[in-house]
Amino acid sequence: MASGTSMMNMEPTMSGMAAASTSTANPMSGMGMGNGCKISMLWNWNTVDACFISSTWRITSNGMFAGSCIGVILLVMCLEALRRLQREYDAYLVRQYRKRNEPVGTSFHDNEPQINDRSDVEASAKNGGNDVTITSKSSRDSSTSGVLKPQRLRPTVFQQAIRAFIHMLQFAVAYFIMLMAMYYNGYIIMMIIIGSYLGSFFFSWEGIHITDA
Repeated sequence: MASGTSMMNMEPTMSGMAAASTSTANPMSGMGMGNGCKISMLWNWNTVDACFISSTWRITSNGMFAGSCIGVILLVMCLEALRRLQREYDAYLVRQYRKRNEPVGTSFHDNEPQINDRSDVEASAKNGGNDVTITSKSSRDSSTSGVLKPQRLRPTVFQQAIRAFIHMLQFAVAYFIMLMAMYYNGYIIMMIIIGSYLGSFFFSWEGIHITDA
């Protein structure tokens, strides 16, 4: 009888502990935390008291939230600027390579590529290679086929270190933007989209090379 009574007394205790643990977990998965931050894993339009990344980034006024929105736009534009920087640096390596390997008595324009430098670099990057492809008039096949033979420029250790550093910055900024998007705040996601548009508008505004068929 004593053991039966103790078992009956334990059941309310266990149910009380479960209820307490549930109530403790709810603030973490719900709309707020103990420090007053509003955090939601669902789509929301929180402004004041919304927190991002850490509790120290807590929105205390509408002006602070507006500043955060502008900061997100600039951050996404920074990502597009880093992508442009990568293309410009690779194009710079191609130009330096051509100057060093230009034959005597041949003007630089005679060795001008059939495809824009940045287009060559971007196509090479899409193929996943670390080498930079160079195609010039001087590399035409000696036969009458007129087919261009691509040359390969392998960057030095120092040059590749710079390329890797730029890529690292791109990765860090992109990861930070992803963390911001994971708060599912409608305003922040709108700012990310706007920043992507403005960044592409300003930093992808490049000449489109046209070649005759």
